[in-house]
Amino acid sequence: MKYILIMYICSGIAGNDCRLVETDLKEFKDHHECAVYGYSFTNDYMSNFSKNFVNDYKAYFQFACSEQPKTRSKINV
Repeated sequence: MKYILIMYICSGIAGNDCRLVETDLKEFKDHHECAVYGYSFTNDYMSNFSKNFVNDYKAYFQFACSEQPKTRSKINV
């Protein structure tokens, strides 16, 4: 199975929704590879926000590694 990363930026302030974060469309060979990349990506992303932004919006990330179904190859008859 291949995996893709799905990531959201969220706010701890009531009424604010999580928003999908665009990431590079990349397939990972397994869950471990995807999870390690997800933590690294969120660390890099969060480090680029100002301290005031993170504190004011109580910003945080959520991510998941989603299994992608195998595609069947077309059979020529």
